[in-house]
Formats: sequence, C-alpha cells, structure tokens
Amino acid sequence: MTGDLVVRGGEPADVVIVAGRIVDAEAPGGARVLDADGLVVAPGFVDLQCNGAVGVDLTAEPERLWEVAALLPRWGVTSWLPTIVTSPEPVRERALEALGAGPPDDAPVAAPLGIHFEGPFLSPERKGAHAARYLRPPDIDAVGGWSRDAGVALVTLAPELPGALDVVRALVDRGVVVSLGHSMATAAEATAGVDAGARWATHLFNAMPPLHHRDPGLAGVALTDERLHVGLIADGLHVHPLMVRLAAQALGPRLTLVTDAVAALGMPPGPVRLGDSEALSDGEGVRLPDGTLAGSTLAMNDAVANLHTFAAPDVDLPTALHAATAAPAGLLGLTGSRGTLAPGAVGDLVLLDATGHVVATVIGGELAWRS
Repeated sequence: MTGDLVVRGGEPADVVIVAGRIVDAEAPGGARVLDADGLVVAPGFVDLQCNGAVGVDLTAEPERLWEVAALLPRWGVTSWLPTIVTSPEPVRERALEALGAGPPDDAPVAAPLGIHFEGPFLSPERKGAHAARYLRPPDIDAVGGWSRDAGVALVTLAPELPGALDVVRALVDRGVVVSLGHSMATAAEATAGVDAGARWATHLFNAMPPLHHRDPGLAGVALTDERLHVGLIADGLHVHPLMVRLAAQALGPRLTLVTDAVAALGMPPGPVRLGDSEALSDGEGVRLPDGTLAGSTLAMNDAVANLHTFAAPDVDLPTALHAATAAPAGLLGLTGSRGTLAPGAVGDLVLLDATGHVVATVIGGELAWRS
C-alpha cells in the first residue's frame, strides 16, 4: 500500500494524497483515483466519546478496541477516543495495554488517539448509567500513571468533588485534556474547574442539572465560557432538537459532536452490555431497566446530518462538519494534522452523498470503507 490517491470530482475540490498525507501538488504517476463526482468530500470524522459498536462493549472487553476501530470507518470516523466508563482500575489498565499493543495488521482502521476515561471521579447524583459501586473521590495517587504519553487523552470528572481541582491540574500538566461532566457543579464550581485547566464539557445537558435562569450550573458555563469546547449528542433523544439549535447558536465553533455510541451501534434492537450492566436497545435509544439513558446508537454521519437539520438555517453543512472534524481535532491539539483537508494533514477523508450517507471513507490514503 502506497497511500497515494486522488479523490476527483467531489465538492469542494479534488484532493491529492501522497504517502498518506494531503499535498498541494499534482498526483504522482500510478496514483489510484477515487471518483467523487456529485459527492461532498470532507475530512474524516473525529469521535471523542465512543464506548463500542456492533456488539463490542469496550469497558467489558477493552482488548477488542481494534475491532471497533476497523468498524467505525463505515460511519465516516477515521480517528477516535475509545471510551471506558466507570469501572475497576484493571479495566483501565487493560485498555491502555490494548492501545499500546497496536493494530493486529496494517489494514486501515480508525486511529485511536488515546483513551477517554469517563469516570470514576463522578458525582453520585449525576452518575447516569455509570455503576455507583465503582465511583470514587478524586485522588492524585489514583491518576499517578495517567498521562498523554501513557495513552490517556481525555478524562471526564466532576469538578465540585473534594480534590478534583488538584487532579485537574495534575492531568493537564501531563498533557491530558480534562472535561467537566456527570456533575452537580454550580456555575462557580464549574468555572473553578475551567480555571484549573479543564477545556471540554462532556455531553452538554446530559448528566448535569438543567439550565436554570437563577442557577446556570455547568450547562451555563459550558454555553458561555469561551475557553471550553463542548460535546453534544445530536440524536434528538439525549437532547431535544430545539436545544441542539440553541447550543449551536451559543457555541459556534466550540461545538464538538460526539456519538456516545455503545455496543448497540450497528446492531438490531435487543439486550446490550455496558460494562458489567445490562441495558436494552429499542433501535433508537439504549436504556437501563430503570429507564436511564445508557449511551446511544448514534452514528457520526447521522450526528452531522441531524445538527444540520435541527439547527437550520443557522448551521450549514460546512459548519456541521466542523463540529465533527476540526473542532474535536483542535481540542486534542491536532489542528492542521487531523480534521482538515489542508496540505500536510493526514490523508483521512469521508465521501458523503446528499442525504449524509457515507459512500466511502479513506484513511491515510487507503480505502477503508465503501458502501
């Protein structure tokens, strides 16, 4: 495989990939040609919160993250953060070991950019589908081995918990992006988390108190603090379409789409595993027996299409695509290398038809998915 490819005839322009990177040059002789006539050519999608897909739950079986990585291109995802929910410490260790082991072969897969630990430092009152028995107070010693170099890219925690701000500062010093979520934080407590270095908010409106005009809380800070990027599950179930539009208007380029997909993604309705808990998918959502939402069945291409539809006319297609590409890549410090079709970027892209359906996905100049 050479990684030399010309994507020709798409909108907005032809894309030339040489040795796996986008170039501003003529295609070399012998480069393969991918016909994109009538299609939108966009950067590959970046998903910061994916718990699994097609029957694989990463918290239950973190060793299978490379299987999920091979499946995600069918929905346009070319890089992602495997997400481990609140669980015993050995599960997190197994996830980092699986990441460090690398892919089993050289087939193109969605690149894991590190692990997202969603928990265990979460508010018991806003734990959502996380197992209460594995929650624990923030502790510097508990994150002693967590760093970007070790494979930890993002950590979601509740900033109001005792000791949380010290943990935020320690993780940020080690290159980890810290997110505020699953939290009962007041506006002042959320702002303290941002002051300490947090730069993301996990799935806006979910697992946090509702926005209130006299008590704005974490949601109010997320919508107004320019230092934060903000994750949003645009499936119409986790967040009403009208609130998706409100968030898009308030956040602008700070909006980052996530799927929060679980093992039910790509599967028929039925039982689904989340860690060591059982949930049920009805084909549109996933819930615990008590009715609590437990992740989603949302695909990233559908998230983009939904944002474009829900927030019209404020959000055009390029703006919706930004929320799934440049915005999440920028949060991880990858501006210019991922989430863009600029020269020098990794040759990851997705071809979409007028309905938002993924026609083809290219990773590093290699065809990873074709419908």
